[in-house]
Amino acid sequence: MKILKTVLSICLLATSLAAWGADALPDYPAGKLSDRVWVIHGPTELPNPENKGFMNNPAFVLTDESVVVIDPGSTLETGRMVLRQISKVTDKPVTHVFDSHIHGDHWLGNQAIREVYPDARFYAHPVMIEQAHAGEAESWINMMQQLTEGASKGTEAVIPDQALQDGQEIVVGDVTFRVYLTDWAHTKTDAMIEVVEDSLLATGDNALYTRIGRMDDASFRGNIAACDQALDLELKYYVPGHGPAGGPEVVEPFCTYLKTLYAQVAEMYEEGLSDFEMKDAVVASLSAYQDWSGFSDEVGKHISLALLEIERAEFE
Repeated sequence: MKILKTVLSICLLATSLAAWGADALPDYPAGKLSDRVWVIHGPTELPNPENKGFMNNPAFVLTDESVVVIDPGSTLETGRMVLRQISKVTDKPVTHVFDSHIHGDHWLGNQAIREVYPDARFYAHPVMIEQAHAGEAESWINMMQQLTEGASKGTEAVIPDQALQDGQEIVVGDVTFRVYLTDWAHTKTDAMIEVVEDSLLATGDNALYTRIGRMDDASFRGNIAACDQALDLELKYYVPGHGPAGGPEVVEPFCTYLKTLYAQVAEMYEEGLSDFEMKDAVVASLSAYQDWSGFSDEVGKHISLALLEIERAEFE
């Protein structure tokens, strides 16, 4: 029966691949990061018609039984592209999927996996599941449609139904996946996934590298704590939500960015300065990040958001 299911899954995948058209997302190569983990590095630009919405870092883990995917991407076509890369490495079925947080550029690719592997299990932070059902899933589908000018058409939300717990361990074949949940970091829905045997952590957007992302849903203090937690694990490999994967050096710079910005804003707030008045000095203190994608678009907003968080903290 197990062999029959695998054969049927491969046939479904072949049918899906045969349906590619001119609008399908081009292949992005999967690079082997550790013994069991492969990463597909997406562009660092925002979703647009050229990248067809693809911008995150899908990862897949080969166990001795099956494949586990972490963050399959932003659209149906992104998920299909991820499956194509997996098929180049193994013919094992995908049985488990971890979604790192509510932002749709990381998880709307679930649909592609569900259509080929209907028995796969989809895991996420319990608040992510709640928010997705409460309207965030549809909001992200609409947002991707707008940003890509229709290139994400056909994407539907496959919302995870397996709620994770902090500290939980899920064993798939010969691999252990350890879960770290946060109350409020990049969002209120973040799950970091450790691949224990490979000394590797997928951080989601709690850590970014060569990209400055949105902090609209974030807590600076919570995100700093999540970065510190990731580094305190002293693992060999890290997969950030965006930007190149590698060792601790791909987490440390973003952690420093958050700490520097928050500390600078707090200091100038005590001096009575407004966000507008402090902007030039804060930006100057972050000169090392000016070449990071998204810096000029986001840093002003980050200063304003940090100031609001500092003001709120006075009433805690």
